[in-house]
Amino acid sequence: MKSTYSLKKATIINAAGKYSKIILQIIVEVILARLLTPHDYGIVAVVTVFITFFTILSDIGLSTAIVQIKSLTKDDINNIYTFTVYLSIGLMVAFALFSYGIASFYENKVYIKIGQLLSISLLFDSLNMVPNGILNRNKEFVTIAFRTVIVYVLSVIVTIVLAFLGFSYYALVFQAILSSSLTFIWNFVTTKPKFKLKYDNSSLKKVASYSSYQFAFNLLNYFSRNLDNLLTGKFIGSTQLGYYNKSYSLMQYPVGNLTGIITPVLHPILSDYQDAKEIMYRKYMKVVKLLASVGIYAEAICIFAAPEIINIMYGSKWDNSVLCFQLLAISIATQIINSSTGAICQALGNTRLLFITGCINTSVTVLSILFGVFIGKTIYSVALWVSISFVLNFIVSFYLLIVFGFRFSFWKFVQELAPYIVIAELVAIAIVVYPLFNINVKSMFISLIIKGIYVTIIYFISLVVTKQFKFLYTSLFK
Repeated sequence: MKSTYSLKKATIINAAGKYSKIILQIIVEVILARLLTPHDYGIVAVVTVFITFFTILSDIGLSTAIVQIKSLTKDDINNIYTFTVYLSIGLMVAFALFSYGIASFYENKVYIKIGQLLSISLLFDSLNMVPNGILNRNKEFVTIAFRTVIVYVLSVIVTIVLAFLGFSYYALVFQAILSSSLTFIWNFVTTKPKFKLKYDNSSLKKVASYSSYQFAFNLLNYFSRNLDNLLTGKFIGSTQLGYYNKSYSLMQYPVGNLTGIITPVLHPILSDYQDAKEIMYRKYMKVVKLLASVGIYAEAICIFAAPEIINIMYGSKWDNSVLCFQLLAISIATQIINSSTGAICQALGNTRLLFITGCINTSVTVLSILFGVFIGKTIYSVALWVSISFVLNFIVSFYLLIVFGFRFSFWKFVQELAPYIVIAELVAIAIVVYPLFNINVKSMFISLIIKGIYVTIIYFISLVVTKQFKFLYTSLFK
């Protein structure tokens, strides 16, 4: 039975689960960063890049198609699930064998055993595509939120114990296996998809036109998001990759965890308005403005207080990540806003536009990463060029979405966002002039608090000056 939710209610429910997990993640990261080394994180980051690729191969856009195409019957979904079972088993075996190639490329045999263990995680992640699609289709956001927290708690308890016992990077490997297996078991029991020895291709044909472009976009997005890790690990080294990967992961906290409460529900909720673009656009613009408000504030804090955040979270042995984190943080606001465009293309039923956008953005990102790795030859150069690519991708994505997706004026869209550009500029100026106050504090905690208060005051003054405070207050509290 389907649940009925407004976009706001669905977001609040998703936020409850998401932010409960964030609090736990921060605690776990503080512990693990002191038990494991940058080298440990770099080793696992390399294999994770490849296993993510195989996970995309397993989905081929089917989970989003289950949400979007309302005409699919229960029998159709069972046929699709049967197909994914066979595909998942095949991919697990293929990745176990592929781990020998990873070991050869990086000239380290440890990747063989790690790859073979993570092939188990790949199996469960792949099997979970259809059950997860069913939960989103039925708008079971409470179930998803509750599951997310419980599974994470169980998996990290085991991870911390293993790290404490000296299992190094294997602790992170077992976390991935446990998390994926528990998630699948939970979703399977909840949705009860049926496996058939023989599946009917007609069900796959119903979703082919939609899922094919989604799949192509996912592949492009994969390369644009992971090429930096691939090349950094090979040409700059696994330890430097550990510093970069930790900085990137920290940057993704605001990007993934602020947008992660809204974007997952955008597609299931707004797909109901796929034949009413004007209504969808107005609802979406409220989301864009809210994301811009939150994104600017998060970016300012991350850039301004990077030394304090890194030191408090991970300890002094991660100091090499500070500048890297600041450079990556330059793109936080644009990433937060841009993360919603994919869901809107899906809700419009226009995955072709999503694919075209992905082609352009991937080209920009790949060129930027190549510049960073082979011209700069440091993780700082990579971080800077990656940030530049995210900003450029933001411009491209919204131009295509507004002009070719909604068929509206891009200039009017820019005018609606103009106040937030002014807010960003005012906050940036305040950060630049802060050193003139000559405030020297030895305690990292006190320094973080002072900087946080300073940015917050400037930010709210900027909201009042640009007359955006009322909108933000209404969106968050009313």
